[in-house]
Amino acid sequence: MDAFAALADPIRRALLVRLAAGPTRVVDLAAEHEVSRPAISKHLRLLTDAGLVEVEDRGRERHYRLERSGLRPVRDLVDALATPPPFSEHDLDALELEVRRAGRDRRAGRHQQEETA
Repeated sequence: MDAFAALADPIRRALLVRLAAGPTRVVDLAAEHEVSRPAISKHLRLLTDAGLVEVEDRGRERHYRLERSGLRPVRDLVDALATPPPFSEHDLDALELEVRRAGRDRRAGRHQQEETA
């Protein structure tokens, strides 16, 4: 599963938001959500497979934490969508043409005013 598919589920998104605050255990996550521990474990496994969560064994407990580098594909997409594309050569040529036309029209307008004055 990739990061985008993992983020499609609202429970997994909520788990990531919680893990952004710091590492925690499955039992704590299950207590914070109206979802069973096995369901939380399954969601965490999918998030781990997607590279969004890391697991650390601490004695008999497993602690889960957000793996921020796994969000790079999502961040890259959002950045690409949020950044306006640069002007194309065609756009710049069209702008130059309009500037020249506007200058020519202004000069022609002044010339006509001088002749009528």
